[in-house]
Amino acid sequence: GDIVLLAKPVTLTEGDRVTLTTDVPVATDGTSKPEKLLYAVSLPPVHGQIEYINYPGVPISSYSQLDVVAQKVSDVHNNSHGAGKESLR
Repeated sequence: GDIVLLAKPVTLTEGDRVTLTTDVPVATDGTSKPEKLLYAVSLPPVHGQIEYINYPGVPISSYSQLDVVAQKVSDVHNNSHGAGKESLR
């Protein structure tokens, strides 16, 4: 089936950390099995990284819908490429 991804804009400034919840990325694929959905980080944040909360400082390139539901993933603004705000997309 078709994949539908809805995302609320989230803006971070230097030092901010936002835990991804089902309010931020919400995806469905029509199979009624959201636990099998995987997200790939194709364009990492410019000023930080996506990481597992239990492994701070280690960027990840993918995570699952179950990780989001369990609130195990965060977007961290670490000012790694200069000052500025960042929007999670």
